[in-house]
Amino acid sequence: MEQKILIPLYGNDVAPRFDLATEILITQAGTQKGEDTEKIIVLPQASAEKLCHLVLTEGIGTVICSGIEEEFYHYLIWKKVVVLDSVIGPWKSALRSYQKGELTSGKILD
Repeated sequence: MEQKILIPLYGNDVAPRFDLATEILITQAGTQKGEDTEKIIVLPQASAEKLCHLVLTEGIGTVICSGIEEEFYHYLIWKKVVVLDSVIGPWKSALRSYQKGELTSGKILD
């Protein structure tokens, strides 16, 4: 089973704020090694509303982010999207930790 994951980016790290991210990673993590696909999208402007819309139109199942306003957090949860927030560190570490089933909200990664 494949799962689409969205991570707002700031360089090589998870973006500090969901609503200020202008670059995002969408990955479709497969069950077997080597099946993962990653694409980085540069957004024309930062907008939490547009990012939430993108999450829904792309069929994202999980959002891994750092800071997110409560309104958008509850909206995504209501839309059945898993939101792992307050994740700090490199996005590659966050993705690996998620794929191992070890990522939780509030996790600080190296």
